[in-house]
Amino acid sequence: MNEQRHHGSCHCGAVAYDVTMSLDNTITCNCSMCGRAGTILAFVPAEKFTLLSGEDNLTSYTFNKKIIDHLFCNVCGIKPFGRGKDQDGNDTVAVNVRCLEDVDLTKLEPYHYDGKNA
Repeated sequence: MNEQRHHGSCHCGAVAYDVTMSLDNTITCNCSMCGRAGTILAFVPAEKFTLLSGEDNLTSYTFNKKIIDHLFCNVCGIKPFGRGKDQDGNDTVAVNVRCLEDVDLTKLEPYHYDGKNA
């Protein structure tokens, strides 16, 4: 897939964003957070992500190695994205692909990361 612009949001719409990305490298994870939430993630450089609304509606949660700042809408509880650093220390965004409006999830072939044992 080529990079495309996508619009995403939490369930209630308080948090909304646009992101330009490819969906070729999506990830599912079985860690204690992702396994419960059922997220499908795609990581993008921060400059390809634009938060349109809801910064003040975000609640942060970190755990384990505290690499990703998991962000939740404090109105509806959905986790539309997270923020962190890549292996080189660059700002990155972990987009919850399930929160993108125009994606056919059945077309994705996510890599299954064993976060439970990492």
